[in-house]
Amino acid sequence: MTSENVDYGLTPDEVEFFFKNGYVKPFKVYEPEEMEAHWKKVRLQTLNRKHAVYGESTLSNGKNNNLANYDRHLDIGFLGDHVCHPKIVHKVRSLMGPNLLCWKSEFFSKYPGDAGTDWHQAESFAGVAGRPHIEWPDNAERKGTLTAWCAFTDAMIDTACLAIVPGTHNMMFYDETKRLVFDPERNNNLVKNGVHRGLWGYDYRDLQKDPNWVPDESQAVYLEMKRGEVVIFWSTVLHSSLPHLGKTQEMRLGFSSRYVPPEVRIHPDSDVLTEFGGEVSLENYGAIVVAGENNYTHNKIRDTNMLGQPFKRV
Repeated sequence: MTSENVDYGLTPDEVEFFFKNGYVKPFKVYEPEEMEAHWKKVRLQTLNRKHAVYGESTLSNGKNNNLANYDRHLDIGFLGDHVCHPKIVHKVRSLMGPNLLCWKSEFFSKYPGDAGTDWHQAESFAGVAGRPHIEWPDNAERKGTLTAWCAFTDAMIDTACLAIVPGTHNMMFYDETKRLVFDPERNNNLVKNGVHRGLWGYDYRDLQKDPNWVPDESQAVYLEMKRGEVVIFWSTVLHSSLPHLGKTQEMRLGFSSRYVPPEVRIHPDSDVLTEFGGEVSLENYGAIVVAGENNYTHNKIRDTNMLGQPFKRV
């Protein structure tokens, strides 16, 4: 059997575990030395924004503007191949069905001394943007997106590995119809439940349905990962990170790719994206079909990246 014919999908037990807990345990996609070599090249490529889908305007607010990290799979070849990788897409397909779009990617960095990340959930992503990023059909049983979070560097507890609370994907503790206020001076590095945390200029507690509710961190699972490993989780499962304690000078870097079936509307009725104190045009944006077919017309689809290179559909 050739590698193209290998099925990397989940076993029935793994599917059952996922729907009970909201995540798939970390699995290897790249060997550590392979991931290290890829990142050395990609790191340089990220500095060249000539073909970036959102252009230079995303840098207007400096390091606080995470829009600069968005959707680089649309102009960097390795990242485009990564979001289509069969070892990832087959597993997502096991959970979400045969037809899949990748609609977003993003880097998540933690440098030595950085605060942790707030506990949060996302169903529509409207809390940050002020309008939904995604809309499921009204009769959909589940909302949100599947996120594949890849460790580009080692991610340990001391360096702010991903943390989740299993089983919380079936109950939203936050109301995304509320609007978060971008205020880095006020919101970054606040002490929350004894831990320095923030959310890139936002305080996610502002979306809580119950202002007195506190996440039960005793139930958290800390997903330590070697570079080249990936974890898949529902965006609606409670997740966060602890601070990077600075015991090593290496940053922790994760790269997330997000997937939905094509019936989901992406950036509905919007031609701009407003977040993190900045705004960018969606003129060049498009979701990509990573598996199966897209039989809908409501989403803008890209068959090639910004350099004209085709994406590899499973």
